[in-house]
Amino acid sequence: MKPFWVHSGLALLDADEHGGLQVTDAFLRAYLERPELAPVDESCDAERALHASLLAAPRRPVATGDRGEGGELAALADADARENWRLFLRFRDRLLAAPNLQSAYVAIFADAQHAGRIDVPPLFVEQLAQIIVHHILADSEDGLLLRVAELWFREQRVSLIDQRVVLADLETVEARNRDPGLGNLGRLLAQANVKTRAGAGEVDLEVIDRANAAAYFGRDERHDFAVEITHGRVASAMLCDLVRRWVGHLLGVPVRVATLAAIDDVRWRWHVGLDAQASLLLDKLYREEGLAPDEHRRILLLMRLDFERLEDQDPAVAGKPVYLALAADEAGVLRMKPQNLLFNLPLRGH
Repeated sequence: MKPFWVHSGLALLDADEHGGLQVTDAFLRAYLERPELAPVDESCDAERALHASLLAAPRRPVATGDRGEGGELAALADADARENWRLFLRFRDRLLAAPNLQSAYVAIFADAQHAGRIDVPPLFVEQLAQIIVHHILADSEDGLLLRVAELWFREQRVSLIDQRVVLADLETVEARNRDPGLGNLGRLLAQANVKTRAGAGEVDLEVIDRANAAAYFGRDERHDFAVEITHGRVASAMLCDLVRRWVGHLLGVPVRVATLAAIDDVRWRWHVGLDAQASLLLDKLYREEGLAPDEHRRILLLMRLDFERLEDQDPAVAGKPVYLALAADEAGVLRMKPQNLLFNLPLRGH
């Protein structure tokens, strides 16, 4: 088995007999070593003491002051440090309150739906998504599939080239644009076959496909491969399979998913956008409002999801397909929200 994403955090977790990921002290200590929490020269004695005590006992209760009590955090001199600790402890407590990491991930968004906002940092949520999809794909040796899976936790820069949809890692693109060939970063990206498209302000990364998929291993955390998800391409079919596996793993609901060239259904009943832009554009199509040419171009991929068991689906739409879409925003960025698949499908009892 080829290792990949070794820094995701999956290796620090235990798995029970049902595949549930169990939070360990080592996993919690890894967060304490992050730069947002690790003491610096300017840290006060109270912050150093808090950090040391949690390294020794990562699960120990800490009064944060969220409910009006004074709390240990009130003793921290730096306001930014107090907020960083408050966010981490809220996140930690959510993890510890759930039976497993997957349940904690779902609960974060379930509570956000009721509260109208998410109460943990998006970075932490993206890390959970990466860990879960890493767990799902732990035995995979297909670099193309793993590159597609990066959509679950990394934002993508979209290029539309001759009706082809090509995605490149947004952070890699922006880093290259900040340093178009000078310094260590420039040399690193040059070694990774990154070329600047003259005058375009974009990065032309090597596109991963079947022929070069094995090269993903060893480069998996450099995020320097682009991937094409055009309807009909292998990667788009892989994305559908990942959607199927994600829904099955987290909801226990078997589904079938396939790409579409267009939605041609006079009895269209349900749809789910896999990002905020796709939700807006599918809503407009459903209401038959029509899309402007630019809006049409921003729809990157259409899919159809069907329930394998009718008893899993809301009886009001039983047997009807669910249409899915990915779309870029007006700046050409794709920000997939895999949690939409957990809350917006027409499930029985929801």
